[in-house]
Amino acid sequence: MFHFRSSKLFIVVLVVLVLAVSAYAYAAANIGSTRDAGNGVSGYAVSNVVYAFDTATPPNITTVAFDLDNPAATVKVRLTADGTLQPCESAKPFTHWTCAISGVSIANVTSMRIVVGQ
Repeated sequence: MFHFRSSKLFIVVLVVLVLAVSAYAYAAANIGSTRDAGNGVSGYAVSNVVYAFDTATPPNITTVAFDLDNPAATVKVRLTADGTLQPCESAKPFTHWTCAISGVSIANVTSMRIVVGQ
């Protein structure tokens, strides 16, 4: 009887091990290119960053524009650590992006986080 239980346990452990290895291999195969997507712009070079300010309240930013070194399908930006990601717009070839910013003073800007999707 003891021999039967250990064989059964061996089979269960073997099945679990096979499933774990299969899941790992499947997950490893789904890793995308960091060149074409990024949270915080991994895989893209950002240049020509330009801020526009509100003429009525000059410390407030109205837009931020920048260039990416490769085309992107969607881009969002955030200028404060706890702020909301704001959608950006572009026209072909989808490398120059402009983002409307609302209610952010230059004094509150802590970072520029860009999220890019392909």
